[in-house]
Amino acid sequence: MVTAESVAIDTVTLTIDGQSVTVPKGATILEAAEQAGIEIPALCHTPGMNPVGVCRMCVVDVGERVLAASCVRGCSDGMSVATQGKSVDKHRRMLTSLLLSDHPVPCEREITTGDCELEALGRDPGLLGESESDNPLSILHANMDNSQTASVHETDLSSPVIAVQHDACILCDRCVRACDDIQSNEVIGRSGKGYTAQIAFDLNNPMGESTCVSCGECVAACPTGALTNKPITLPVISRDELMSVDSVCPYCGVGCAVTFHQRDNRIVFAEGRESPVNHGRLCVKGRYGWDYTSHPQRLTRPLIRREEFYPKGALSTEVQASAPGRKGRHKPGGIVDYDEVLPAFREATWDEALDLVAQKLTAIKSQSGSNALAGFGSAKCSNEEAYLFQKLIRAGLGTNNVDHCTRLCHASSVAALMETIGSGAVTNVFSDVDQADVTLITGSNATANHPVAATFIKEAAKAGTKVILVDVRRNEMADFATHFAQIRPGSDVAFYNGVMHVLLSEGLIDEEFIANRTEGFDALCELVLRDFSPKQVERLCGVPADEIRNIAHTIGRTTPPGGGQGGMLVFWGMGISQHTHGTDNARCLISLCLMTGNVGKPGTGLHPLRGQNNVQGASDAGLIPMVFPDYQLVTNDAVRSRFEQAWETELDPQPGLTVVEIMKGALAGDIQGMYILGENPFISDPNTNKVRKSLAALDFLVVQDIFLTETAEFADVILPASSYFEKTGTYTNTDRRVQVGRKVLDSPGEARPDWEIICDISRRIGYEMEYTSTSEVFKEFASLTENYAGLTHDNLGANGKLWPCNNPSEKDGEQILFGEAFPTENGRGRFVPCGFRDAEELPDDEFPFILTTGRVLEHWHTGSMTRRSYALNAIQPIAFVSIHPDDLAKLRFDDGEMASVSSRRGSIELKLRADNSVEPGVVFIPFHFREAAANVLTIDALDPHGKIPEFKFCAVKIERA
Repeated sequence: MVTAESVAIDTVTLTIDGQSVTVPKGATILEAAEQAGIEIPALCHTPGMNPVGVCRMCVVDVGERVLAASCVRGCSDGMSVATQGKSVDKHRRMLTSLLLSDHPVPCEREITTGDCELEALGRDPGLLGESESDNPLSILHANMDNSQTASVHETDLSSPVIAVQHDACILCDRCVRACDDIQSNEVIGRSGKGYTAQIAFDLNNPMGESTCVSCGECVAACPTGALTNKPITLPVISRDELMSVDSVCPYCGVGCAVTFHQRDNRIVFAEGRESPVNHGRLCVKGRYGWDYTSHPQRLTRPLIRREEFYPKGALSTEVQASAPGRKGRHKPGGIVDYDEVLPAFREATWDEALDLVAQKLTAIKSQSGSNALAGFGSAKCSNEEAYLFQKLIRAGLGTNNVDHCTRLCHASSVAALMETIGSGAVTNVFSDVDQADVTLITGSNATANHPVAATFIKEAAKAGTKVILVDVRRNEMADFATHFAQIRPGSDVAFYNGVMHVLLSEGLIDEEFIANRTEGFDALCELVLRDFSPKQVERLCGVPADEIRNIAHTIGRTTPPGGGQGGMLVFWGMGISQHTHGTDNARCLISLCLMTGNVGKPGTGLHPLRGQNNVQGASDAGLIPMVFPDYQLVTNDAVRSRFEQAWETELDPQPGLTVVEIMKGALAGDIQGMYILGENPFISDPNTNKVRKSLAALDFLVVQDIFLTETAEFADVILPASSYFEKTGTYTNTDRRVQVGRKVLDSPGEARPDWEIICDISRRIGYEMEYTSTSEVFKEFASLTENYAGLTHDNLGANGKLWPCNNPSEKDGEQILFGEAFPTENGRGRFVPCGFRDAEELPDDEFPFILTTGRVLEHWHTGSMTRRSYALNAIQPIAFVSIHPDDLAKLRFDDGEMASVSSRRGSIELKLRADNSVEPGVVFIPFHFREAAANVLTIDALDPHGKIPEFKFCAVKIERA
């Protein structure tokens, strides 16, 4: 119970400039002044950072011998503070004059965005107690001449995105704290002494040659022109001259809140904004990777394939060269050469193109049946577009053959979650890691794939959360980890069974949770205790038995007897899911959380980190062949009847084919026509040469995209779509947060919003879909779901809502799910025992290396966006294969030398990169690079439950190029 007495104990009352102020104990004078609406100037302090008091601009008079820095001085009961006065004003005036005397006026920040805090301070008579003509900046201007002494500090332009103007630096250390405390990258420090002191990157390297990851947090924090954004599309100018739009980042599943500033229909720069997701933080893609939308290769008119370019096949040199036995030149830059491809197509009107699409799709349906058709939707599109696309395929074309990249991402995770706890949703948000005693990160290079989420994990680690990192490669998170277990590829099941063996045999489990909330425990115990002792597991996964025990002890000791406080939050990525045993991998992680009671409480939970910006939302909206929106089974008669009534047509009761099954069906002739929206399966799907044959075998293919992709080379009709920035819609991030992405730009030429194109095609095939806006589409979608019920574009607001949300006008939504029961038939979670199975294809004498694939920080998915971004492509322009230095030496190759990497399915050529993060016998290739497409090598064997391909394991050999 809160009483007046308890409030008094927890607060202090002081007087600031004669005004009485009551604040919590521990508050600083600066915080108290802000609460009272009293402005105190400060240069080294900014909200969100710990104060350090180095600039001394915020000093106040507290009646002591010396002035006190208000940003670090705590309030005390009865304190009397004067924020202005003769001594305070003299101090600030002198300090400002000294800083400005060595400051380039105007500095780069003042020239561009017009917000140099030092120069603003020098102009402000109210803060310095001077007349407008007698302030430090005016005096400096009056005394300036062209003979000013040149600065000893040089300008550093080595970074593609950030300019460093050392002579504008005031050594406030805001950039250092932004790098260390907010992003936890720890790149920036100081070098030199006295007048030569300056900020430094690593060991005083040029910024572009340092370990800087170009997140831009230092630029956002810098108060002067010392660190500024370089222009990308247009010169950077003041915000007052730009149109600013609050939206969401178009890249990974974190879903960072961003403000985009545009002029003349081009984005000029982007800034992170405050939200529960990112708290203003961004990564290099979110801050600098938006210019692809203005790339000259944007499609602007519909295209139809010319008759002389049948039968269909690859058109560009790179796509031709990746065929078995073919060799060809590989041009730098890694994007489709339109001079090679466009001659195969002619421009058409929208009516001609759409009529042809409708005619061809309906003809195939009439002649071969609905199941001869299929559609690939996109996780890059909005919830509204995903909903309309699957509705078109199901209600308009009459088939459930509709899927998207979740099949290549977390399909196995969702299969395991649905089977064990009745829901495919994450059970807690990633930022709750600060409440966890332990966090387990497995099969995820979060610092590259989900960099902003990783900042919160690193921050938690520095605050005391124990990090357990389990992966086949060492990544940056290992530097923050209590335990790093570098397991052999494909040994996840064995490793986690070994950890559970220790937990069970030593009683480090939550027996109360197991008894009250779960089922199937005995069968799991029998398997794990019999077959997976740490010694047995060590032989399979390569992790010493003692380290397996140590990891189990760290996990088990977060679970006090009786299920008290303490918690573990588990994150996993595609290193878990992209295996033929991916569902088993996820089952083991779920069992680990169930036996330790780590679900349904703060600091606990299961969180598969979603890869694309709307893979969660696209799945929620029904872009999955076996479920309608909100994961309602197509085989359930009552569910299907409800959708038939809502959509006013009969629906197919049989589940459709998945991504890889559709490609196999096309090659076999069972799938004859396809509609591909915003996906590029030629690069993203496994076994590229089989995909090539499948696409060429289709009787009809329509591709809807913003660029002419490798997949579009096989199209009969190409429809120019809108980019993320050119439409309004909702996107659901990895936390289940539904946010509104707002229109920033107009589409180029005749390009149209995807949702309008879908509706137009639907009408032409005879199924009416009439909507006036995406908010109307969202309303229909939400009405057919339980989790989105009650949400609207209007009540989502600036920061969105977590689903489910039973009172969106007042609440943010449910952060932690399943605190009392699981959404299963009996409310219990289910243990599923999993034995160890080898990967589908093992190394041998001919193919002695294990290939694993993944992403790099600067690129995303198939590179169609990021490789058309100046900044991102400049930072990471070339394909490479990471290989252990010992293997490099055995093969007698040099670091950086070109090599041929081959599997049983194909061969690619790319540069070798010596890398200690991989173990001997293992190589890593990112899959973004079309000129050396990793999926030429990968195998299309599927997980039997999630139907996800084995991207993370196949056998390869390395030879001279």
